[in-house]
Amino acid sequence: MRSYDIVVIGGGPAGLAAAIAAKKEGVDSILVLERDKELGGILNQCIHNGFGLHTFKEELTGPEYAGRFIDQAKDLDIEYRLNTMVMEIGADKLVTAMNREEGLFQIQAGAIILAMGCRERSRGALNIPGYRPAGIYSAGTAQRLVNMEGFMPGREVVILGSGDIGLIMARRMTLEGAKVKVVAELMPYSGGLKRNIVQCLDDYGIPLKLSHTVVDIRGKERLEGITLAKVDGRGKPIPGTEEDYSCDTLLLSVGLIPENELSDGMGVQMNPVTSGPKVNERMETSIEGVFACGNVLHVHDLVDFVSEEAGAAGRNAARYIKGAVATGSGHVVTLEPVQGVRYTVPCTIDPEKMDDTQIVRFRVGNVYKKCTIGVYFDDEQVISRKRPVVAPGEMEEIKLERAKLLQYPELKKITIKIEEA
Repeated sequence: MRSYDIVVIGGGPAGLAAAIAAKKEGVDSILVLERDKELGGILNQCIHNGFGLHTFKEELTGPEYAGRFIDQAKDLDIEYRLNTMVMEIGADKLVTAMNREEGLFQIQAGAIILAMGCRERSRGALNIPGYRPAGIYSAGTAQRLVNMEGFMPGREVVILGSGDIGLIMARRMTLEGAKVKVVAELMPYSGGLKRNIVQCLDDYGIPLKLSHTVVDIRGKERLEGITLAKVDGRGKPIPGTEEDYSCDTLLLSVGLIPENELSDGMGVQMNPVTSGPKVNERMETSIEGVFACGNVLHVHDLVDFVSEEAGAAGRNAARYIKGAVATGSGHVVTLEPVQGVRYTVPCTIDPEKMDDTQIVRFRVGNVYKKCTIGVYFDDEQVISRKRPVVAPGEMEEIKLERAKLLQYPELKKITIKIEEA
């Protein structure tokens, strides 16, 4: 059995950024395990631009952004294995994996960084009545088919869900000559970035119907059409509001689920809201020496934030290996999301062990206009930030200062909430 100081599960943007940061922190024994045939993860199929504005201060496509991290990893001689599937991770950090060359093998890790990304929610989760004809794809699958396989899924398209992939695929299918008839969204607001609504729908005259869903699928061999209906406040279709659309393709952009079967299997404590692990200020999970970052932790809107978060996970994993972090529980402060805030990452902070500044990221549960983000140390308000609008599709963040936290030795909880301005 071989052993490595740090084993990174996933060779996408999170895994690569974490491995690079760990190597720069002085740990040489690092192995990245990737199940695909190349590094880069989902970015390889995201050929549109808009990546890297925060990280590199320039606009890149997905493959260009991934390429910069792949080049760095290769320059630093970070070891990686492709076409390798991790089957199980024990609580003792024993990794069981398999590939064609070596069959089933085990690796003992000193620390583990979970960076498996996320997957799309499928039609099976939606309970749409109708047959199962050809022509129904998740938006990410369609993106891969068009951008990497050179295969056009269809010519007349309806998209259900207004997540970023769905919005981007509305533009992509239009540019490839398809007619995108409508984008329907169950919620009364879009799940995507504002800029994607403007650049992918408005610029091409594609209608966005909020509070609508697909209630019927027609066609037996190949999709022939769908029926849309308006929904009420509880998401139930309203009789009499049905509209029929003829189409040969239905793309589903109905949410992403972090890939946490491995995390769950090893006993990591999970957050029911994000479906990802609960982590502390060092991106460390409930199991000592196991760190998590990127979309396996919570679904991000910008890959730049994935890289930033993964860098922190990599640095802290390296410090853990080098014994540079005091173990055991110190003064743990709990972060409490209330009043419109759905969750926070991290979930807890130890002021003694954190960096000088700690970024706390969170998402809201609704669209709030002319509001204030309020941060309270126990019952004392310490931050009040006015915002013209906050929406579920865009991640929010606040910065906490270590020096400020240390002034509150009895602090038990930090509350983050949305308040009316």
